[in-house]
Amino acid sequence: MADVFDEILSLVTPERLLRDPRATGEGVSVCVIDSGIERAVLEQKYRGKGQELHGIEGGIFTADRPEPLPYEGRQSTPHGTTVADIILTVAPRVRLYSADIFGTQGGCEVEVVIRALRWAIDVWKCKVVNLSLGVPEHRLQQVQRRYQFLRAIEDGYYKDVLIFAAAHNDHPLTRSYPAAFAPPLISVDKQLFDDPLQFTYHLHEQIEFFAHSRGYLGPFANEPATSWAAPHLSGIAARILSLKPTLKPFELKTILYWMFTGSRAEQK
Repeated sequence: MADVFDEILSLVTPERLLRDPRATGEGVSVCVIDSGIERAVLEQKYRGKGQELHGIEGGIFTADRPEPLPYEGRQSTPHGTTVADIILTVAPRVRLYSADIFGTQGGCEVEVVIRALRWAIDVWKCKVVNLSLGVPEHRLQQVQRRYQFLRAIEDGYYKDVLIFAAAHNDHPLTRSYPAAFAPPLISVDKQLFDDPLQFTYHLHEQIEFFAHSRGYLGPFANEPATSWAAPHLSGIAARILSLKPTLKPFELKTILYWMFTGSRAEQK
């Protein structure tokens, strides 16, 4: 006698779900906490492809101000633009928010990351947050600072926000935060796939998912990196959320795991 769950799940395959024409990211707000986004570059690229983007909004976060400075569509390095482009490649109809935490300094403190994260959750009401960055463990030796960072991540989880964080590129030799906080966030490591919508699940230490790790825009996009893997999975999550926006983090994580196991079963 066939298992009733197998019978039900066979009606919807991972391939069918992810490639549904309605799975575009429409209605999903995504925050890129990074070095900023070059809005004109992305608008030009997608206009050339016949696609109109939702307007990109954002702010520049600093250590000395409780509120962000105005976002004018510029960035400090190409990193954030590459991350944003990957998300738009996977889910072209998301509404992007740029949380620039580097500004002109070229670096930031964990308190600035926390401030940007809280702003993305409470003010911009983003459903997905992408953190293609890592704070080395030695910079979070103070228990209080690490606890504050964890509380901000947990606060997002309790408010049904999906937070994706890139693992350290030297993982598993080196731990970095916030990826080391998984769960409640989703940690992503790098792997190369023929299809950017492919990913795998393999729990290793606190790293759970492996996604495509090459980008499409920028001087370093072709170099495999966890920075490019995290936004691929963020974009995949946005595609799923555009089909059912009320999914909670643990539900979407379960769906991602089901999609991986289901795709493996289809290949056999």
